[in-house]
Amino acid sequence: LFGLFAGVCSLYFNKFYLAITNTLERIKNRWSRVLIGGSLLGIIVFFFPALYGEGYDVINSLLSNDLVEVTRSSFFHDYTNSITMMLIFMACLVIFKVVATALTIGSGGVGGIFAPTLFMGATLGFLFTRVFRYFDIKDLSASNFTLVGMAGLMAGVLHAPLTAIFMIAEITGGYDLFIPLMVTSAIAYYTSKSIAPHTIYTSELAKRGDLITHNKDQAVLTLMNLRDEIETSFFTIDANSTLRELVAAVRKSTRNLFPVVNPQGQLVGVVTLDDIRKIMFDQSQYDVIRVHELMTVPPEIIHITDNMDIVMKKFEDSGAWNLPVVENEKYVGFVSKSRLFNAYRTLLRGFSHD
Repeated sequence: LFGLFAGVCSLYFNKFYLAITNTLERIKNRWSRVLIGGSLLGIIVFFFPALYGEGYDVINSLLSNDLVEVTRSSFFHDYTNSITMMLIFMACLVIFKVVATALTIGSGGVGGIFAPTLFMGATLGFLFTRVFRYFDIKDLSASNFTLVGMAGLMAGVLHAPLTAIFMIAEITGGYDLFIPLMVTSAIAYYTSKSIAPHTIYTSELAKRGDLITHNKDQAVLTLMNLRDEIETSFFTIDANSTLRELVAAVRKSTRNLFPVVNPQGQLVGVVTLDDIRKIMFDQSQYDVIRVHELMTVPPEIIHITDNMDIVMKKFEDSGAWNLPVVENEKYVGFVSKSRLFNAYRTLLRGFSHD
């Protein structure tokens, strides 16, 4: 049961941390970001001084079952004998620790994830035992659950269950808690990973498509560079050009694709040999028909910022063999499916040899 709670709490940690830091990143002015983040952090620490700093002293106090020290300098200090007030206090520590961490890092402060994860896990474990005591279900060991809670949150937040198990086992100086550590960490890990496959550290890389995984196909796509696969040996033609000018371009070109661009260099369409095959030898039409009457809109357009996952998806959805590439809305070149497959096979061969 505690493993499940630790997994859910890990999801809360990851989701809220990313949400808060991403929100602060949208504030472009550095000093405004510092002012907003620092002010909110100050308010939280004012009400809950235990959230100040790394929190290792609080963890030691929880392991000693010393709530007086944990609540020192807070409004809850006079209510350490009230189980209800202590439940509220401990729940607030669990909830606001991730907020304080995200505000610190998101506003430009120095901090990390490891210590807050241990703090949150220790507090959650202690809170869990107090809830059981409050409802007279069972008197659980606060120190044991505080230790196991740290392992559970490490496994859920950092996706490092083995590290969590052995680190906490070493801290305790023995392996008496090894089975509880294994069970809690495994459940927390699978609960968290099944809903959020990426950690705080890897989520941004995954969003950009730069995360190398154990999936060989995904890893190869990650290593491919779109710019290296762009072909630029295509004759561009203006949309207002005549059929005569288009036929002249056909004579010079070795390709069967002709990107149509406007005076600003923006792609407006594509003409293929199939589009003009029936009329390209009818000279009576040479000065009558304009290119914009013959062009078609490409089924998909690849942006230079697209990662290879998106590029392959566009090829798959469109069924096209060649797709145009644009950068800042301007035509750059074409990418062919065959060229991508050749590059993919070359990289995959290197992976296989490794």
